[in-house]
Amino acid sequence: MSTRLRIAIQKSGRLSEKSTQLLADCGIRYDINQRTLLASAEGLPIDILLLRDDDIPQYVEDQVAHLGVVGENVAAEMNKKVNLVKRLGFSKCRMSLAIPKEKEYTGTSFFEGKSIATSYPNILSQYLQQKGVNSDIHQISGSVEIAPNIGLAEGIFDIVSTGGTLISNGLKEVEIVLRSEAVLIANQNLTASQQAIVDELLFRIEAVMGSKGKKYVLLNAPAHQLEAIKDLLPGVKSPTVMPLAQENWVAIHAVMNETEFWEIIQPLKLLGAEDILVMPIEKIIP
Repeated sequence: MSTRLRIAIQKSGRLSEKSTQLLADCGIRYDINQRTLLASAEGLPIDILLLRDDDIPQYVEDQVAHLGVVGENVAAEMNKKVNLVKRLGFSKCRMSLAIPKEKEYTGTSFFEGKSIATSYPNILSQYLQQKGVNSDIHQISGSVEIAPNIGLAEGIFDIVSTGGTLISNGLKEVEIVLRSEAVLIANQNLTASQQAIVDELLFRIEAVMGSKGKKYVLLNAPAHQLEAIKDLLPGVKSPTVMPLAQENWVAIHAVMNETEFWEIIQPLKLLGAEDILVMPIEKIIP
């Protein structure tokens, strides 16, 4: 029987679309619907399982799924026996303590003896224990940020992305407890054949992630300015240089971050660079 790996991704929510896009960028194609929740993929021997975010760590620990894409905050809160294999660089957020904006914050000791509402009691409890603070933790689901306004708690601990929700509820962020992003987790007892598929998937993920924010830049320039231009060009390695049919001119190819390109475009032009092309990069294979 051929080995197939089962990977769990979020059925719906902030990780769902980007998890699906990452797999597609890795050449993994599948068709799934909300009724089946399980599909066989092409491109690698992988099956896709759609789950609630909170259920993924447990399914991976139990080997119902061999891999899972989940928020690092969820993995930390569930605290299951799984391996964190790779941080994936998307769905970044932070988990923070917040209090009413009119309150004066004096440090973590502010929460001594006070009540805090959260959907993440385990992460919060561990943090407060490390800080030597005793608080009354109210575990609630849903709209945590309304707890101070209705008298349920004196502060909250929740996910923060932009901070807009806190502001609209009269709260201010006072402590960042954990920075989170999407992560790939794995069962701790994979077979050698299963690990081989994981290794291939990681190779593809790293190729995709390595291209993010990178641009392929081509330009023509006078040969006598080559060294000065090379000094300007940041890149993965030394730029590729090829002679042009036009005498004493060269074509220069380089890979760089898009932000770096905008910083050097005017200096390049001052050195005589012409016909500058900037192209997106889909993947970079080390």
